[in-house]
Amino acid sequence: MIVEETLVQDLKTKNTQAQAFNVLVSMYKERLYWQIRGIVLNHDDADDVLQNTFIKVYKNIDGFKGDSQLFSWMYRIATNEALSFIKHRAKMQGITDEDYQEKLVSNLQADVYFEGDEIQLKLQQAITTLPERQKLVFNMKYFQELKYEEISEILDTSVGSLKASYHLAVKKVEQYLKTD
Repeated sequence: MIVEETLVQDLKTKNTQAQAFNVLVSMYKERLYWQIRGIVLNHDDADDVLQNTFIKVYKNIDGFKGDSQLFSWMYRIATNEALSFIKHRAKMQGITDEDYQEKLVSNLQADVYFEGDEIQLKLQQAITTLPERQKLVFNMKYFQELKYEEISEILDTSVGSLKASYHLAVKKVEQYLKTD
């Protein structure tokens, strides 16, 4: 993609770096925010993780080799930052990652930025029960509407494996929603 190649070049060049970074942020902040928000669930936490993601992108852009799309590379950073955030918060509270995420879901109704209804809340509860990989794949496919090829690049996994993970995640979510 010519535009992306130019943007990456501008990001790596001192004279054009600041302006290119502003372009990068405006192009990707919303998509990355929703990817992060799907993991950390809380608006303020998602904003913090998004800021950390862009700091990491800025600091590490010289290490971007162009083996994948810039978007995929940034999504991978955002995903890892969000997962690290969850692990760190859980550790600080002396609980498991899963328990911390259950706590996040139970706090969703109090979040003024959560616009979902009872069904959305149930869906979030169901997603929380999924193993980490299935949760990521489900969020990217269902909420972000990413193609399997894009998810494959982000998570560095085969398309076949992703399809299986998504299928299992959907079945588990359906089962959870039926039993509750």
